[in-house]
Amino acid sequence: MPGGELQTVVHDASEVVVGKRDGAWPGEGSELLETYEDAAVAVVDGEIAAVGPTDEVLREYPAENAEEAYDATGQAVVPGFVDPHTHAVFAGDRSDEFEAKLKGKTYQEILADGGGILRTVRAVREATERELAANLREHLDAMLAYGTTTVEVKSGYGLDAESELKLLSAVETVAADHVVDVVPTFMGAHAVPEGQDTDDYVDDVVDEQIPAAAEQGVAEYCDVFCEEGVFSVEQSRRVLEAGRDHGLTPKVHAEELAHIGGTKLAADVAATSADHLLHSTREDVDALVDADVVPVVLPGTAFGLGAEYADAAEMLDAGAPVAVATDFNPNCHSRSMGFAQSLCCVEMGMTPAQALVAATEHAAMALDRPTKGRLDEGAPADMAIVDAPSHVHVPYQFGENVVDAVFKDGARVA
Repeated sequence: MPGGELQTVVHDASEVVVGKRDGAWPGEGSELLETYEDAAVAVVDGEIAAVGPTDEVLREYPAENAEEAYDATGQAVVPGFVDPHTHAVFAGDRSDEFEAKLKGKTYQEILADGGGILRTVRAVREATERELAANLREHLDAMLAYGTTTVEVKSGYGLDAESELKLLSAVETVAADHVVDVVPTFMGAHAVPEGQDTDDYVDDVVDEQIPAAAEQGVAEYCDVFCEEGVFSVEQSRRVLEAGRDHGLTPKVHAEELAHIGGTKLAADVAATSADHLLHSTREDVDALVDADVVPVVLPGTAFGLGAEYADAAEMLDAGAPVAVATDFNPNCHSRSMGFAQSLCCVEMGMTPAQALVAATEHAAMALDRPTKGRLDEGAPADMAIVDAPSHVHVPYQFGENVVDAVFKDGARVA
């Protein structure tokens, strides 16, 4: 067999989506995507060996020679989803805050009353590392069932060196044996602990937490909640520059609740991504494009807050590689990238093709994973099999999980 042992052949699919068609962004419909009909994918040693019309692929890679032959008749094959922004390692429950928001309380009011992030911090400090790891494993299992094969996971619910390292250690434990690829991010600057001055806490993040996280060697990124009433632009810059000095690549929570300049900060420090962007301007977006920073929209957060959505149309018009993520956390309890894509379409005006690219190829860019989010020859064979004839059914069937099977590195895992 050419190139090694034939691991898997997925054949007779109604549609196989390879990824974004070269030079097509930000196309509106099918012209955006490189697709094949009546198609097949052959996997050798965990990588895509061939993708194209079924008869052509099977001529070189007969299904009967594969360890697994999957008949995808009537189904679509898309790249495994990449979720580039989550807070999936935590403890406790905040469902009552959902009800409080419905009664009119704002996010800031809940936080001021000791709820929100600070409430989760208390639960995390009381939890054992084993409990945190078990919670994360459960969340990753659910994400995998929804077709997600790569997930970024932030710390940020510890807010002291010991607790932040405990969170990152739990992430490392789960990442070591879970089939989902996990990308860890340090986010000690997620909120200011109760009773502490903000500048003093920034000193702690810069002088104690970041060096400790770097020495631990788990985190790849350093993120900060650059937001009105949380961390100013200059405080955020200190955190990100300190993280970069210790080998942690910057990411920024920017312009979620107000416009204070976090987007331009992301451009200034060459962050991999700027996330949220509900209040970003066209000037901000242009700065991201010029600096090669990926804008990540998080429509589930706006949905949960009852807030306005980020202006995806303006980002697309600027030529930005818009990515989408779930922002899964105790305040945004959705683990489905399919639902995130539905919100992209229904609430943000994106087409299903644009939403799919945002959830795969562009999401991978937001994590510096250039081989993820596509089904090119030589790419990792991370695939979601949609139990419907087209990728359009992912956002169309909102509230349902249309993923019938998931392959990770060519092996069926869900």
